[in-house]
Amino acid sequence: MTNSHSPAASPAERDLLTSCVHCGLCLEVCPTYQLSGDENNSPRGRLRLWREEAEGRLAPDEWTANYTQDCVGCLACESACPANVPYGEILEQTRHQHVTQSRTDVPFKLRTAAAFAARPALFNFVTTPLRLLRRWGVLPHRLLFAGRPALTQSTASYAEYLMQQHRPTGPRVALLTGCLMESVFREISFATVRVLIENNVQVVVPRDQGCCGAMQEHLGLDGVDQLREHNRQSFRSLGVDAVVANSSGCGLATSKALGGDVPVRDVLDFLGSQPLKQRERRQSRARVYVDLPCHLVHGQKLAGIPKSVLDATGYHWELAPQARDCCGSGGVYNLQQPDNAREILTRKSAFLNDAAGEPVILATSNHVCMMQWNSARSTGLVKKPFEVRHVIQLLDPETT
Repeated sequence: MTNSHSPAASPAERDLLTSCVHCGLCLEVCPTYQLSGDENNSPRGRLRLWREEAEGRLAPDEWTANYTQDCVGCLACESACPANVPYGEILEQTRHQHVTQSRTDVPFKLRTAAAFAARPALFNFVTTPLRLLRRWGVLPHRLLFAGRPALTQSTASYAEYLMQQHRPTGPRVALLTGCLMESVFREISFATVRVLIENNVQVVVPRDQGCCGAMQEHLGLDGVDQLREHNRQSFRSLGVDAVVANSSGCGLATSKALGGDVPVRDVLDFLGSQPLKQRERRQSRARVYVDLPCHLVHGQKLAGIPKSVLDATGYHWELAPQARDCCGSGGVYNLQQPDNAREILTRKSAFLNDAAGEPVILATSNHVCMMQWNSARSTGLVKKPFEVRHVIQLLDPETT
């Protein structure tokens, strides 16, 4: 910033902000523009506001901060942009500036959650009651869904046990367990370990790994670089063929940390390159509708979940309508902007009310998206019963 209230933008920052050619192709894919019709609430509009502030032609005001907060961070604009504007990078920098300059206030509960997430052992301990409640099917929050996570055994110890039992001989990968996935939804990581080992993949789970920093990045908090450096040290000397992630958002964040040191792969994309065990299903009337997380297709730039992986589940499956559109989860967006998130999900989830299949299964590959989809059921957006599953769970030998 070049006005009296903010430091001058660096040449690199100015170059990023001037890369937009204002063609408008981002408007039709931006969920907040589609909701509001306000161009300031679009990628093109935000970039212009940020640029005018950086050049001193617009004094910092609450509207620019509000429009920044309204962004879901889905990165659909990056896929649509012919000029390859690195919108996600600019958004990350701007959010951090706004928090540092006290233009954006991060709620105490979210600051506390981010602080716990940065300390995995403590986070795993304090979330033990949540794992227990999920096992009992007692769900105190609209975003929680039932499951059977281990109460005390970690994914690392579980992987070590299965590796000793089965001794696969194929490719060797390191599994990113993350913070929220490990602390609350670790049954998904257990299923990931089983699927990988069943398909002859060697699995290493570093015990000293930590949070990928995605939550801090979404909130604009300090500490992202330190968390990335910690994981860089944890993963890069393992001698693995790849680091695999079963959360698309965490995978994207970890790819920023590791850079070119070790390939970071979405676990389903990785499995698509392997010969897979085929599941056989007796529930011929079940139907799976596959939703593609934003950070998979727009962040990691993958075409989707490989057809060979989805076929291997043994289910009748199809892409959900608007499968490449945002569901409104956005990391912590559904906590910060619940009304916007609900409206985005309302449009996207409406098809489930008339969806064929018994049972109807909504499958995706990001636990935060799973939480958002569960809210469509818990808040009554979708009246028809449906299950929310991670695609890796559909491949799991223990759920055949």
